[in-house]
Amino acid sequence: MPLPQTETPGLELQSPKEAEESQTPAQGSRRTSSRKESNAHCKDGTRLGLGTLRQAFSRASQRALTQVSKEDTGLFRRSSCSLFRSFRQALDGGPAAGHFQATPEVPSGVMNGVSQQASTGAASEELKPEAEGKSVADLITERQLLAAFEQLLRLETRLVAEKASRTFEQDPTDFARRAMDVCLHYDGLAAELSAIVRETLGSDGVDTAVLAELARVVNAEEEAHPSPPDDGDFLRTPRHWRQHWEEAVRRSAQERVRRPGAGWASAAAEGASGLAQLLAELGGLVRRDLQKVRQEVQPAYAAAGFPAWEVYLRAFHSAVAQRLQELARDARGCEQLYVLLDWAANVYGSPDFLGPPGLALPAEPLPPLLAPDVWAGLESDYTSFLEAKIASCFDNILQLEQSHWAAAEDPEVLQGLYRAPLSMDVHMLVAEHVKAAGAISAELEATTLRICTRALGLFVPRFEKAFLASEAVSEPHLGAYINACEELRTSILSRFPGTQEELEKPLVAATCSFQKHLLQGLQCELQPLFRVVCTRDWLTQDWLRPLMDKVVRFTGHLQRVAQPRAQETLREVHRFVVREYLAQALRPRKRFWAVERMRGSQKMSLDAQAISDTFQGLGSEATWLDQAIQCVAEILGETYKDDIQRHLETLIRSYPDIRRDHILAILALRRLGCRRKQHLLQHTQDLLRAAAGVVGAESPRGRVLFEEIKVPSAMAVRITCI
Repeated sequence: MPLPQTETPGLELQSPKEAEESQTPAQGSRRTSSRKESNAHCKDGTRLGLGTLRQAFSRASQRALTQVSKEDTGLFRRSSCSLFRSFRQALDGGPAAGHFQATPEVPSGVMNGVSQQASTGAASEELKPEAEGKSVADLITERQLLAAFEQLLRLETRLVAEKASRTFEQDPTDFARRAMDVCLHYDGLAAELSAIVRETLGSDGVDTAVLAELARVVNAEEEAHPSPPDDGDFLRTPRHWRQHWEEAVRRSAQERVRRPGAGWASAAAEGASGLAQLLAELGGLVRRDLQKVRQEVQPAYAAAGFPAWEVYLRAFHSAVAQRLQELARDARGCEQLYVLLDWAANVYGSPDFLGPPGLALPAEPLPPLLAPDVWAGLESDYTSFLEAKIASCFDNILQLEQSHWAAAEDPEVLQGLYRAPLSMDVHMLVAEHVKAAGAISAELEATTLRICTRALGLFVPRFEKAFLASEAVSEPHLGAYINACEELRTSILSRFPGTQEELEKPLVAATCSFQKHLLQGLQCELQPLFRVVCTRDWLTQDWLRPLMDKVVRFTGHLQRVAQPRAQETLREVHRFVVREYLAQALRPRKRFWAVERMRGSQKMSLDAQAISDTFQGLGSEATWLDQAIQCVAEILGETYKDDIQRHLETLIRSYPDIRRDHILAILALRRLGCRRKQHLLQHTQDLLRAAAGVVGAESPRGRVLFEEIKVPSAMAVRITCI
């Protein structure tokens, strides 16, 4: 790289002999005259010397700024400003100020060289080594950095020694010129060190010899200036080149990290896919660079004891964190925020990203890639966008189902069951978002699950209302949505137990609602058929077959409904048939006498057996219903009136929800005298009281039959008997 040269006459360090030969006699006389004037007017002469120094400083600064790279101008300004302040002190206060009285301590080898040169009487010399004939600038250009530093150190030490011996009392600007040249060459050497660091990770490969040379220079500088001197001299102040090297590494890492996405417009313009691609490129570059540091750079520095791996690792970590925060400020939408969070947590945060397993990491842990408040802010923004996205997804699911209703499409049958895409869509929506959030953090997973659960709890009743208000209500669709609710309830609650409290109630309510509408459709078809029971036509017609045919057809749909809902629905159909049969029998439109009563008893017994056999064949588990119609038939046809009491006892024990009005209605089917009827009622009174207690305490759940049968009041029964 271009380096400061010493060709400008005002700043060239010359030997005394060369200075004498370059002067003409006229110049010599003018210098003598000038020296006399200076002795007579010391104060004015000092002002002129300061002005000349400032002009020289300005010219040297301009030349250095054009030759030193931009990244090292900070170091140049610091050293140059320190130089100027030191010159002002020297010119304004003179040696009496006490800043340069003591000769600074330097390494013995350097002092020996300075003593030998000082003994020859040379006041100054050019920045060229005596043996090799190369200037300091040439050595820096050829990257013979240690040789350049050692020569600069010798010149610096000699210049300080000459200043301490008051060599420059008569001509302080000569000291300024020589000091400025030394300072600028130090700046050039520092700039070359930065250039080496910058080129280390480039495509040209690693020059291990140059890196080792750099490490030796830094160690030599620390040995030469182990601590700040007490004399305040700018030349003897340590330049802290190790810190300069570390800063160069940080700048190099920042430049490398900013290369991916150099043409990046903004997150809003590029979208989530563009952001993902940028982060993928960033991750690949950081991996490659750290691998290069680990395999090539670190070994080159290791001989000099440089912790290159830790410095580079921290530099890249800091650069990536800064770049990620810049991208986070522009991120918009749920997808982009998730891409950032996922990359930080799962790509950069993976165990092998910074190096292979078992690699020694810094003793002091690296700070979080994103500060806790920044991370919390990203998660908060993500969940805010997620709520709106989840709600929109449920809207889309509802619209998709409505399109199926409008097309009058029957649900698919898979594995023998009705299937609606509703359950699969909802399950995938919840599971995918919760799983994605869990890959980032447990807190985000819990928050996402709460959002999905709350949205699903609001969606289920809305979906139920929309479906039942549509024209698509049918057995297949109702069966499909019963299955869907059960699948959601089973899958989501089993996978996410914490959602039970919030999801159990709406899903069960929707399932029961669909079951109710499924039953209502069948009940509307069967209800008119029961009106013939206990009529003359009933005695002569096979009225039960069409009713049971409808039941069998209906159970064909139930076979495609998942358990246990199919069995629950079948039991309800069974209970409905028995209940409606008894309700018609206990409200007869015509009373049977003698032979007709016996035929009615036989007919009722046959109906009870047919109903029991049919539902048993369909798989109904409600066998407790089989005795109800049979007991009434036996009471109706009992020839021994004393045995009626036994049939009543069986009926009351089997159906604890039976009441006194039901007993009266059953007895009204027979021509019994009031005295016998009163005797039977008194005998069953204790059984009815016991049965009432069983209903309140130990009655099996769902075993309700007579409670839902409305019969005429006791007075109406008595009027019928009369």
